[in-house]
Parts: sequence; structure tokens; C-alpha cells
Amino acid sequence: MPRAPRLYLDSADPAAWEDLLPLGVFHGVTTNPLLLDRAGQDCTLASLARLGDRAFALGAREIHLQAWGSSADQLTACARELARLAPEVAVKVPATQDGFVAARRLLSEELRVTITAVYNAGQVLAAATLGAHYAAPYLGRLDDLGRDGTPEVIAMHELLAGTENPTRLLVASLRDWDKVVELAWEGLDTFTFGPAVARQMLDDADTDEAVGGFAGAARRRGAGWA
Repeated sequence: MPRAPRLYLDSADPAAWEDLLPLGVFHGVTTNPLLLDRAGQDCTLASLARLGDRAFALGAREIHLQAWGSSADQLTACARELARLAPEVAVKVPATQDGFVAARRLLSEELRVTITAVYNAGQVLAAATLGAHYAAPYLGRLDDLGRDGTPEVIAMHELLAGTENPTRLLVASLRDWDKVVELAWEGLDTFTFGPAVARQMLDDADTDEAVGGFAGAARRRGAGWA
């Protein structure tokens, strides 16, 4: 049965959230240490707690926070602390051997888990076998490696659809809105992208022109606030 689409804002910049989250279009926010660094935010539990509070206050229904650590034990411990920040936190762990060990532990504790940095269908199948809530392939980075990311991501989607597995394929590293539309036509329904792509989705000069015409007509016919 078709599911409602889920769109996420891939950003750790609260200024971008303030413009976009109140629209109600985005299910939530995805972050990682690179995005935190670019936004000048500290990669600490205290900083992420503040950011999470801000995102939820602006209307986010879920926020994906990435655990850090160099072993399965460290990833598990960090993810547990992140999950304690709010019930609506999904903890991200990488699609590595240590990450899968951590994911199994976290899922056994009924925490929301996203397997991230996915680059092949085997990792998606592993995430689905564990019962992870999300698996996040990096489409743009697949293209950067000289691979044709779009058919690879579609194949990952078909793998999940063929097994009727509830794991959502959360397509990340999306750099233009046309790619989101192309994947949506293929049945994919869960995407995360940055503010620039969000504005491609929402802004259209023809819409602005039409609205200007409505406003002018309203003023001419006595609508004082138009």
C-alpha cells in the first residue's frame, strides 16, 4: 500500500529551519557531524539537545542525529545518549560492521535507528534484516564516484518493495529537485535534501506572477489588506 511521502531538511542551520520547518512540508531534520561543522555547531550532546529543542519548536516531528565513535561500543553508547534527548530522535549509525552491531543493540532496546552512509544494496538488505527504520543511501556521492547512482538507488528501493519490508529508504545527498521528482516517479517516498533544493521545490516565478495578479485584482475590488 502506498505510504505518505516524508521529506526531511538536511541541515544543521537553525536559520534555514526557521524559514522552512514552519511550512509543515518537512517531517523533520537530518544532521551529521559534517553538517554541524558547516553550520558552526558543536558536535556535543549539549549542542544537539539545543538544536533538537529548536527543531521541534519549529514543527519537526522527527530529527535524525548521527552517533560518533570508533567502535561498536562507542557508537552504541553515543546513540543511547542521543536517543535520550527526545522520543522523536532517530539515531544514525554507519553501514559498517561496528555500525550494524550497534544497530542490533539499539533496535533491541526499541530505539529508532537509521543506517547511514549506504553505498550498496547489500547494506540495505542488512538494514532491513535487522529491522532498521531507515536506510540512507548517498545518491550524489555515488555519482561522484563515477557510478550511476539513480539506478542503484532504484534497485535498493525495489529490493525493499519486493520483500514488503517496512524499512524506509531515506535517499540523501540530493543536489537538485529534478532528481527527487525522478525518484518519486519510480515509487520512492522518503528524501532528505538541503535548503537550496527545498527552495527549488517551493519557489516558482510563474506562481509569484499569478499571486501578484490576484493581489492586484483584490486591491482594485476593495480588499484593503491585499
